[in-house]
Amino acid sequence: MFQIPHVVTDRGSKYAVSGAPAHSKADALKLIKDLKRYKRFAKATHNTWALLCSENGPIKNDDGESGAGAIILRMLERAELTDHLIVVTRWYGGTHLGGDRFRRVQDCVNAYLEQAPDLPSQPAQKD
Repeated sequence: MFQIPHVVTDRGSKYAVSGAPAHSKADALKLIKDLKRYKRFAKATHNTWALLCSENGPIKNDDGESGAGAIILRMLERAELTDHLIVVTRWYGGTHLGGDRFRRVQDCVNAYLEQAPDLPSQPAQKD
């Protein structure tokens, strides 16, 4: 699993992003289980994730961070990235971020899409 361990900090909350190829919900759950073998990720407040399966459609999990899985899923759809799990991890820092938490999730997914090796090339922007 490719990891970007520290993407952003906002008012004490820290965010990281991870991802790997996955073709089903079972694959996604196995990868999440593998990620949580690292004590740091097991103790995280939230490990939100999404997967756009080419065969079974979209799958997402907010892990208590309401709406975060949908943000990741929309970004996967825009990038046309199928069969690839993206996990955004948050360690809560004590201050509620309100809507800014969604911007931090977006920051993480954008960082992953820019830095992850072996991702299919992104389609050209349509005019």
